Amino acid sequence: MQIDVFIPCFIDQFYPDTALNFVNLLKKTGCDVKYNPKQTCCGQPAFNSGYWKEAKTVASKFLADFEMANIVVAPSASCTGFIRNYYHKLFEEEEELLHKSNKIRKRVFEFSDFMVNHLKVTNVGAVFNHKVTFHDSCAGLREYGINEEPRKLLKEVRGLELIEMDELDSCCGFGGTFAAKFHHISTAMTEQKVEHALQTGAEYIVSTEASCLMNMQAYIDKQKLPIKTIHLVDVLIHKRQA
Repeated sequence: MQIDVFIPCFIDQFYPDTALNFVNLLKKTGCDVKYNPKQTCCGQPAFNSGYWKEAKTVASKFLADFEMANIVVAPSASCTGFIRNYYHKLFEEEEELLHKSNKIRKRVFEFSDFMVNHLKVTNVGAVFNHKVTFHDSCAGLREYGINEEPRKLLKEVRGLELIEMDELDSCCGFGGTFAAKFHHISTAMTEQKVEHALQTGAEYIVSTEASCLMNMQAYIDKQKLPIKTIHLVDVLIHKRQA
C-alpha cells in the first residue's frame, strides 16, 4: 500500500526522531512510504489564533502538496482532526478548494487509527519494559475520535504495563496559544494532569500528541518529577529495554 506521510511542523521542528520512527514503523508494516519535502504546516496554529486568512494560505499549500496522494497518514490527531473538521469552513466560499478539501478529508488518517482500523495491525513486535499511563489529547478524543486505538497498540507491546490515570479525559493545559495567553490556568491544568499520572506509579506518560507531551515535559523538568513523556510512535519502535 502506498501512503504519503505528513509530518506536522511541531514534530518536524522539535521531535525529528519521532518523525523518522513513524516512517520506519509504516515501512515495517509493508507500506510504500512517500515523503514530500515541500510540505510545511496544516494551518491549524493560525486558524486557532483567529488568523483565518493566513490559515487559508497555509491550508491551500497543504492541499497542493498532497493533491495526488491516495492516503495521507500523520502522527498527530490534532492536525488530522483539523483537516477533517475545519478545512471545509476555511474554503466554504471557494468551490475548487472546497472540492479538494472534501476529497482529502476522506484520505487523511491519524497513525493509530490507520494502523488498527485500516491496516489491521496491532502488534509490531515492540518491547518496552516500563509502566506507562496514556494521555488522551483533547484533539484526539474529541476532534478526531480515537480512544481504544492507541491502547490496543500499547497492550501488544511486550513488557509494557498500561495503568490508566484518574480523569484521563481531562486536558493537559496546552491548547496551543492558550498556554501562552492564560499561563496560570494552563499551568494549574498541567499540574493536575501530571499529578494524576504520578499517582499511577507509571514511569512514562504516552500520547499521540507531541505538543501535549512537550507541555507536560516542561512542567515535569521544572518540578524535577520522577516521570517522563514519550510519543506512542517512539514506544512502538523499541526493541529492547530502554
